Amino acid sequence: MNTPNSSSIALPPLPYAADALAPYISAQTLAFHHGKHHNAYVSKLNELIKGTPYESLDLDSIIRQTAGGKGPTGVFNNAAQAWNHAFYWKSLRPKGGGKPGGRILARIEKSYLTFEAFKEKLMAVSLAHFGSGWSWVVESPAGVEIVSTANADSPFAQGRKPLLTIDLWEHAYYLDYQNLRKSYLDAVLDHLINWDFAEENLG
Repeated sequence: MNTPNSSSIALPPLPYAADALAPYISAQTLAFHHGKHHNAYVSKLNELIKGTPYESLDLDSIIRQTAGGKGPTGVFNNAAQAWNHAFYWKSLRPKGGGKPGGRILARIEKSYLTFEAFKEKLMAVSLAHFGSGWSWVVESPAGVEIVSTANADSPFAQGRKPLLTIDLWEHAYYLDYQNLRKSYLDAVLDHLINWDFAEENLG
């Protein structure tokens, strides 16, 4: 996410214009989510690592060295949230959603037989997740697997390979959908999910 030996972690720009995901995710939501929430994690992380050995590391390395209680909890939480959000922005795109093709569809059908069964499972996992967190599509020996993580945790921090993520924190959707998580998930899966990004992440 940034180069080794850098003195600070940078906030990556959105990979599209702030209004590009409208009407499904508004420019107002992106302004708050990226410009306030994501930026706050990056700023707090830089504050926490200043003058420590973590200051010379890239974001991936900071997460690996602090995950699982190996390092300061505050450093891990802010580093992981910075990473998760950067990954989330790439998991969305204008005119996305629907049924994918290519290798990602083959992996999905290997694990879930049909795309429709996979989509139902992803929706169920995302709706069942209690509180703040993330739902993920991760690579697995069998094809793909759907998992959720709480708060700042992620499959990457656990040594697994994520392909896509959906942010389940309320700040991801509250301005547009209030408490209606399912409406937000429907919009993401039908219109925004970036299957090309998942394809690129496949091993």
